Order: sequence, then structure tokens, then C-alpha cells
Amino acid sequence: MNTKLTVTRTLKKKDNLIFLADHKDIEWAHSFFNESEISFIQNAVRNEITYLTFPKDGRLVFVQFLKENGTESISREDVRIAGNELLSTLSNYQIKSVVVINKRSINRTLDFVEGMVLGNYQFLKYFNDKADKANSLVEVKVDGDSTTTAAMKNLKSVINATCKARDLVNEPQSYLTAPQLSAEIKALGKTHGFKVTVYDKKKITSMKMGGLLAVNMGSELPPTFNILEWKPAKAKNKQPIILVGKGVVYDTGGLSLKPTANSMDFMKADMGGAATVIGTMMAAADSKLPFHLIGLIPATDNRPGKNAYAPGDVITMYSGSTVEVLNTDAEGRMILADALHFAKRYKPELVLDFATLTGAAARAFGKEAISFMGNAERKIKDKVLESGMAVYERLVELPLWREYGEQMKSNIADLKNIGGPTAGMITAGKFLEHFTGYPWLHFDLAGSAYLKQADNYRTKEGTGAGVRLMFDFLNNY
Repeated sequence: MNTKLTVTRTLKKKDNLIFLADHKDIEWAHSFFNESEISFIQNAVRNEITYLTFPKDGRLVFVQFLKENGTESISREDVRIAGNELLSTLSNYQIKSVVVINKRSINRTLDFVEGMVLGNYQFLKYFNDKADKANSLVEVKVDGDSTTTAAMKNLKSVINATCKARDLVNEPQSYLTAPQLSAEIKALGKTHGFKVTVYDKKKITSMKMGGLLAVNMGSELPPTFNILEWKPAKAKNKQPIILVGKGVVYDTGGLSLKPTANSMDFMKADMGGAATVIGTMMAAADSKLPFHLIGLIPATDNRPGKNAYAPGDVITMYSGSTVEVLNTDAEGRMILADALHFAKRYKPELVLDFATLTGAAARAFGKEAISFMGNAERKIKDKVLESGMAVYERLVELPLWREYGEQMKSNIADLKNIGGPTAGMITAGKFLEHFTGYPWLHFDLAGSAYLKQADNYRTKEGTGAGVRLMFDFLNNY
């Protein structure tokens, strides 16, 4: 997280201030502003101006007007966007620190701060002039009467986790190999307090994880299988909730080399599902969520090396099922299948998997939504949908009708790894469903995990998609 986030009970004379206000009620302003300033504010209200800036007693004071726009989810999202938009003004003034104070009847302070802090994220690791490129804002303080300590703790946890997920997606594969991803997970586990176990290639081979080993065959670097665990002393769930993340640290498509122009340029982002799981585990541990959680992350790159698996090959998976490979670029489902079967040993209460899995999902919904599907009961799906609206990582539920499974039947094996030319995100889900056997949901992050242009507080490149969604879901589970 690039921005320090704290609660303050004392305002200092030099603190820069942001008042969150309604156009309909400015009575509060009389206790802080003089008559000419009040007149200026009243004029702004008449003209529905969005925000005002005042130099006052050696500091800057901003009045940010906010509106409620019908639904709760849209209103909250508009407030996040307003927080992000004010950043450019703060940067113009080279402001390093602000205090946010709520003066509205509806308190949206933490949404405003969330948009501001997430929008202030930067990934500057590889710049020589990072100090010159860095945003000026380094600290956001929230007035103690505008939030609670517990709420602020949760917000800090999820923002920090989202930013770390962004960092991981933004790292180039020249650094973030599968072994290095495991090293990063170990370090994060030590820092945040969750347990990490890493299986190396020898262990993976002994377990006959055929999907993960097949995808790794073209690589000069070994795969890893990562097990993350957060288990509080008095967990509310007897059986764990399992999060599975696709950890393809770089994807060329293998021998089915990606044909589309520029399609490999951002394939460092193909471990966005793994980043979601890592970020969620961080936030869970930091906020001491009362649930037993396990994260499973199979990790490798996918390259067209001399020993690479090829179209036409038949792979025996960890489950024992055989898969005819018709496209080596449909590799994410191969490694996820092994992890989903591995999850059975825990007799899980619920399994949720996350992957930048299909171009079909990205083409269908763009960056605006995450597609999901699965066999979990309706009340679980409804809770996930509610969380998607709450954090504005909206979800579209897709069917898993048996007819889609017909496309995954092979002439020479139990399954094939691609379906027909239509509904590719659903047929991919049907492939994964074969390896489950417990309550399960699949989330395709292909359109939202990586952006070529910033989308308000969702910064350019890695977005950390799914972390805020899962943190809200688990907090309300």
C-alpha cells in the first residue's frame, strides 16, 4: 500500500482537511468558515459544484459534495470514484497528508477513502527515477468521529491485500517465476500470520499431478504447489473454506502459441487468480477472520519448450481422469483441475476458484463484470452476488447445464480440454466441475484482473480483482 491510513482524534492547525458534505445541508460549515467563505459555499451549492478548495490558515481545506444516486451500490461506487478524482487536485498542490471528516447524514467516509487510497497506488519498483514519479500523497487520516477502529482495521487489511495482489500481477515473469512466487507467499505468510507449505517438483511428481506437470513440461523452471492456511483458534466452520487460484506466471500458449497480435504482452497477469487467493489470505489473517481458510495455488509458466506437451497428447490427471489435449493454451484448467481434486482431501465446506481463464469471458463482459458459475447452494450464490454489488466487483452468473458438458467429451479419453467455438467460459467451467464433488463456485477474472487503461481507482495493469469481493463475502459469511 503506497498510502499510510490512520484514525485521528486530534486535528492539528496545519492539517489539510477534506469535508464530505451534502448540497442540502451546510449548517455545519458555520462553525468552521467565515461569512465570505460561507457565501462562496452557498453559491457552489446553488450551482451544484462538485468540490471547493480554500486556502485557510496555512493549510488547504476541501469541501467535497456527494450525492446519493438511487441504489446503495451505485451511491457507494460514486463516492469511491469521487475519492479517486480528488487525487489529481491533491497532487497539483503536492499535498502529502489529509484528514477526511464526514459532515453528511449518510456516512460514506470509508468508501471515499477506499477510492482515494486505491487510486493512489503505484508500482514503481523498476523505475530509476521512482522518487520523481511518486505521488505526493503519503498519508490519509480519518477523523475519529467518522469511523470506528474496527472498520478502519478491516479497510486497511483489504486495501493492503488488494495492493499486494496488484504488485504480484504487475511483476514481470523475469522476476516472478513459479519458485519466486512460492518465496513471496512464504514471506507473506510469515509477515501476516498464515501457514505456508510448498510442494516442489519432486513431491508434485510423486503425487502424479499430471495436469500441472504437463503444463510445466516446456519450461526450464520447475512448478510449485502452494498450500496457504489460516486457522484461528475458534473457527466458526468445522470444515475449511478453500480458495483455489490459477498460478500461471507467464503464458505463451505453449505449442498452441498465442496467435493474436499483442496477446502475450500482458501474460504476466495470468496468475491473477493466484494473486486473488494470496490477497484474500492476507486480509483474512490481518483482520483475524473467524473462519478456517485454505488457499491452493498450482504455479508454473507455459512455454513451447522442446519437451512441451502437445495437441493430441492424453494426460492422466491427479484425479486419475484422462484428458485429451487439443489446445495447450487451455492450460489454466489443467492445473486448476489437479488443485480442485486435491481439495477433496479436506472435505471442504465450500471451494471457490479464481482464474484469468478464458478470452470468452473477457469478450462477453469486458472489465465490467466477473463471470461465475458452480453448484453451491442458492444462498451462497446470493451472498456472493450481494458482495459483488457492495464492492462494485459485479458478477454475472452463468449456467452449467449438462448440454455444455457434451462439448467436453473426447473420442479417446475421459475429457478433452476445450469445447466448441461458443460459450467458452461455460465449457471451461464444465471441465473444472468434473474434478469437484463438493459445494463449488468458479470465478473467471479474465476481463477484470488486468487493465490496459486505468478505470477510476482500478489502476492501470493489475487491479487486485476478487480480493475485495472475497473479503466482503467472508466478512458476511
